Amino acid sequence: MSDIYILAYDGSPAARRTAEFAAGRAKLAQAQLHIVHVLEWSPYSFLTQEELAERHQRRTQELERATQSILEPLVSELTAAGQTVTSEVRYGNVAKTINEIATEKAAKVIYVAKSNETGLASRLLGNVPSALIQIAAVPVVVVP
Repeated sequence: MSDIYILAYDGSPAARRTAEFAAGRAKLAQAQLHIVHVLEWSPYSFLTQEELAERHQRRTQELERATQSILEPLVSELTAAGQTVTSEVRYGNVAKTINEIATEKAAKVIYVAKSNETGLASRLLGNVPSALIQIAAVPVVVVP
């Protein structure tokens, strides 16, 4: 079984550069590239059954939309170039979910784009690369 590299991907130009970098490294190492997109989802504690059903339907639609518009184009392109690629979309805290996936897949490394968050938002909320560096069970490569 080949090594697995995780690519955190959101479709941004920075993530695109990271995808190219990670795909190049994975190809050299003959590793599989597992592309991950995480949708933030904040839980609500007081919802009626009807609201829960609507929320579940919205969530399903968002997962499908993210797969089709964000992941599938990149997966198709990399597969056509001869790269072994898998992908998934999940809901959750972005950094924690990426780390969970890396652990589940026994990944060797996580590739993530440098965050564009600056100022107060970054200091208060942190950003995905910083959080991953703190919590990841495997090495994290932050690509500018």
